[in-house]
Amino acid sequence: MLNVYDLRCEHEREPFGVIAALPRFSWKLSSDRRDVVQKTYRIEVATDPEFHAQVWSSGVVNGSKSHLAAYSGTELAPATRYYFRVQAGDNHGDQSGWSKPSWFETALPVGGWASAFIGMDVPNEKYSSRPIYLRREFTLAEAPQNARVYATALGVYELYLNGKRVGDAQFAPGWTNYRERLAYQTYDVTSLLVKGKNVIGAVVGPGWYKGELTWLGVRGLYGEHAALSTKLVVKDGSQSVFDLASDAGFRAAEGPILFAEIYHGERYDARLENNGWSEAGFDDSGWSQAVIREFDSKRVTPQDGPFVGMQERLPAVKLLTTPRGERVLDFGQNLTGWVEFAVKGKAGDRVVLSHAEILDAKGNFYTENLRSARARIEYILKGTGTETYAPHFTFHGFRFVQVEEYPGELDPSAFTAVVVHSRMAETLSFSCSEPLLNQLHHNILWGWKGNAFDVPTDCPQRDERLGWTGDAQVFIGTATYLTDSITFYRKWLRDLASEQRSDGGIPYVVPDALTGVMVADANVKDSHSSTGWGDAAVVCPWTAYERYADLDLLREQYPSMKAWVEFIRANAEKGLIWNTGFHFGDWVALDAKEGSYFGATPNDLTATAYYAYSARLLASAAGALGMTEDEAIYRKLGDAVAAAFRNEFITPSGRLAARTQTAHVLALVFRLVPEAHRERVTRDLVALLDENGGHLTTGFLGTPFICRALAENGRLDRAYALLLKEDFPSWLYQVKQGATTVWEHWDGMKPDGTMWSTNMNSFNHYAYGAIGEWIYGTIGGLSPDRDAPGFESVVLSPRPGGGLTHARTSYEGPYGPITLEWQRDQDKVHIELSIPPNSRARVVLHEPAAGSVTGSDGLRFADEAGEIAATAGSGSFRVDYRISPTAKG
Repeated sequence: MLNVYDLRCEHEREPFGVIAALPRFSWKLSSDRRDVVQKTYRIEVATDPEFHAQVWSSGVVNGSKSHLAAYSGTELAPATRYYFRVQAGDNHGDQSGWSKPSWFETALPVGGWASAFIGMDVPNEKYSSRPIYLRREFTLAEAPQNARVYATALGVYELYLNGKRVGDAQFAPGWTNYRERLAYQTYDVTSLLVKGKNVIGAVVGPGWYKGELTWLGVRGLYGEHAALSTKLVVKDGSQSVFDLASDAGFRAAEGPILFAEIYHGERYDARLENNGWSEAGFDDSGWSQAVIREFDSKRVTPQDGPFVGMQERLPAVKLLTTPRGERVLDFGQNLTGWVEFAVKGKAGDRVVLSHAEILDAKGNFYTENLRSARARIEYILKGTGTETYAPHFTFHGFRFVQVEEYPGELDPSAFTAVVVHSRMAETLSFSCSEPLLNQLHHNILWGWKGNAFDVPTDCPQRDERLGWTGDAQVFIGTATYLTDSITFYRKWLRDLASEQRSDGGIPYVVPDALTGVMVADANVKDSHSSTGWGDAAVVCPWTAYERYADLDLLREQYPSMKAWVEFIRANAEKGLIWNTGFHFGDWVALDAKEGSYFGATPNDLTATAYYAYSARLLASAAGALGMTEDEAIYRKLGDAVAAAFRNEFITPSGRLAARTQTAHVLALVFRLVPEAHRERVTRDLVALLDENGGHLTTGFLGTPFICRALAENGRLDRAYALLLKEDFPSWLYQVKQGATTVWEHWDGMKPDGTMWSTNMNSFNHYAYGAIGEWIYGTIGGLSPDRDAPGFESVVLSPRPGGGLTHARTSYEGPYGPITLEWQRDQDKVHIELSIPPNSRARVVLHEPAAGSVTGSDGLRFADEAGEIAATAGSGSFRVDYRISPTAKG
């Protein structure tokens, strides 16, 4: 039986603010048959859920497209809800019924933001960390049948109607390049409004717009005034019957939130609460008239990424008393978010909390790695029974919370950690026979959760939390396994392109909070265009295309991709060797000089290697977009840079000029080594590992690729050995030290319990978690097919090794769930796999013995270019084979 499910518009379920002129629809199929391929489909769009008022029907369309099929009807009206449904037929003659309807709402007219930005007259507001409260009473003649609020802010806001919170987004409107883009959010508020008097209210905090940013203590980076802009629209059918835009008729005041800063925490005095302030009948005569703040409304654009929201709640697992006598709650997991608590006491009593990721070697509360971030909560009781509190406009990276003050007996059950991050559905599950690897997967996932906070941040705890491009570039391959990340990266890449310099250079961080202030940091020169960092402009769009097959996004980002490669060409010697400018290089590699962050691999080598890599990816992007002339140009450029790399950095006998692990890794993975010398370079890489007791010394640029370099060049055994090492330095060393996220430094905490540094030592920093891409693709055996992006085709090729006896991986792709489970008993391997309808797989067996396939469940294996492989359609299959006794694994 054929069914259609999981309908989406522009990658999202039931999205508000769709801006595409021709929105695209996606759906998944389920069937109890094998080898199911969609042969026909039909889409209907209407303005009512019963589809009486149809605006478009595709008719019966021949084809297998079920991902991003475009609308082609008449122009859609702005600010309107449309319903859509899908019907499909397959190659077996089965016909589905109509799917359950879904819907999307179009955005406001482009450039149509007309509401004023309103704030409060606050002396020296640039230096004020106190949020402002705004309210406006209005009257409706009837209870509405259709009402929307559109809202945004200079700062971060919470919106209320008649005393109730509107929506559940946190930190709206999020962090964008406010100089070019400020997102607005859309809320269905029909159920919150009543006939008669109503009140709209908001609290606006400093946020990223005017609060303190970076370790340099910059304030008011984008502006000095917090402000709200909102528009309430009530409709009868398609006609607007009530329209209320923010203006000077709003009233303004300060309230119980005395202080709120992202890095430093929040101070709240419950004695100052204005009960009923967002409800009708409240006396606001003591409030002042709101003031108009200037902001170019042309920058206001619809929300185009997922909301930040509360995701999970974790209880305290332990109450500790440290050697210093500190009372510390342990939540068992390093996380991003805040603590919610309940308390009883008299008016004026306080609850004071501090947050930390780790305890020091003696077991004491440790906050030195937070640098200037105070990460402190102070709540002053009003003294009326049980009071509950959670912060509004701050977040922390922590596992441990010191309770500095708390009235009465301290009960751990009164405290709950609330996990907060961008809302992205988890798409991958992984487990294997090695518990330490399972914990590493857990740590990689939680590192991503903690740093997917509207932008891909580097860390969530200290005075930084910036969208470092290098971290995003190395991790996107792993992130897009772990979660449905397409809209998250779409939003961030639009900001990256908007921040790109006129010469094609890319800032170190996006949004760019460092240009103009970086000169105050002696360790870093300039504020843009480091190799491996700026390459996010090319690597991230291409990876997103491989995983989600969104040609429109690739086309949108292509000018940015091209401008970055041309920036490198303009700054490279003879357009080929990039040996100019400042580079982070192989950042925080263990082969760095004592006290230095900069790894030993020469910058001109890493920069030229990445230049070749990006040029070739750009050529692939041009090919995917049908730009044949550009494809030829950049393919030729990539090959020329690779040739120049060989001439400059590889001797005629195949020896690399730089004897570092990262130099060998990049040369191998980026296909810069002549085929005749690959074995020599691989041997040299293994020798470098042996010189370090089998350990890696790589940093940010080498680590993501080191296991891949070994496995792709005949040394799968050494890739497994490296991954499974448990002593320092290694991934599993961190696990055995009790880590629940990935660390910034291999030696963040040394074997003797001492810390690497107080200056830059995050214990939740996802970059080294980029090894996840190799784990899921090699051990898990599940990789995208580069010839059929978006998992329309998948490569299923587990490579057992390292003494592992089984692994199971499941990935929810654009076509549905893909699963692969293998078990190994000495030389015998049993595989079970499942492929969703309308998708297919290339099943490749790892180093099989001759004539080894003993059970194929109908799959026909053949020798394909030295590999034993079969093509599988949808369905579930079982395969048994034997591994060659000579296999290294």
